[in-house]
Amino acid sequence: QVQLVESGGGSVQAGASLRLSCAASARNFSRYGMGWFRQAPGKEREFVATISWSATFTYYAESVKGRFTISRDNAKNMMYLVMNSLKPEDTALYYCAMKPAGDYSASQYSTTYPYWGQGTQVTVSS
Repeated sequence: QVQLVESGGGSVQAGASLRLSCAASARNFSRYGMGWFRQAPGKEREFVATISWSATFTYYAESVKGRFTISRDNAKNMMYLVMNSLKPEDTALYYCAMKPAGDYSASQYSTTYPYWGQGTQVTVSS
């Protein structure tokens, strides 16, 4: 049974930084591609960043490129999202997601992720 738990969200001023964490209870965590998505009130869930099993491949949404950094620590079953220069438009519920067992690749498509956390709220005020 895969469980994902996000943490690290909060309320900050524009320009501040946050680090989100995703703790996974999956066996063989290193075999899974992972991703971060977000959903703002009244909007659809959107892709933020994704990382392959070995972290050799990462991909970002244009809106966060250069400001956000995705990483993972396979020894600790953890994934992270460092968010710098936060903007009010980054306000959303942030979710971590995991690919199916044995799918090592990264993906920007939410439909390729069967496992999701409950989300952590990020609020950025101007």
